[in-house]
Amino acid sequence: MPLELIFNIANIFVLPFWALMILLPKWKVTRTVMGSMLPFVALAGAYIYGFASSLDPDTAEAFTNTDLATIASLFSNPSIAATGWIHFLVMDLFVGRWIYLEGQRTGVWTVHSLALCLFAGPMGLLSHIITTWVSQRFFPQQTDEQNTEVSATPAQPTDA
Repeated sequence: MPLELIFNIANIFVLPFWALMILLPKWKVTRTVMGSMLPFVALAGAYIYGFASSLDPDTAEAFTNTDLATIASLFSNPSIAATGWIHFLVMDLFVGRWIYLEGQRTGVWTVHSLALCLFAGPMGLLSHIITTWVSQRFFPQQTDEQNTEVSATPAQPTDA
């Protein structure tokens, strides 16, 4: 399968996951789907294919040089650019999944952070970190109530 086709499929493949997390965060299907690692297995497979198909001795050597001009010239190669983009898709979705799961666990609002993460991963991560801090600092009872699990049986006193 040509890398350009894999690139196009990967771009479309991630969209339903983002839509579920942003639009239907509390839906049981969303929780089940986002609890799975299978989407990352598929995306990592696409990344590995792109990486292996674009790696040759010259590009391997160029990747050892972290000079910005060298890296920029590497990304002028369409195969390397496609592979790099798939890398962004995988990592942004992984971070978005973490934000989603943390929001479900803590009750912290995540829609804005997920939308930012979809388009600019690190900004979404920072947004979630700040939102979590603000929520804990100024609205601690709301997040504490989300985290408190009610015990089925009250604690029994022990005989001394």
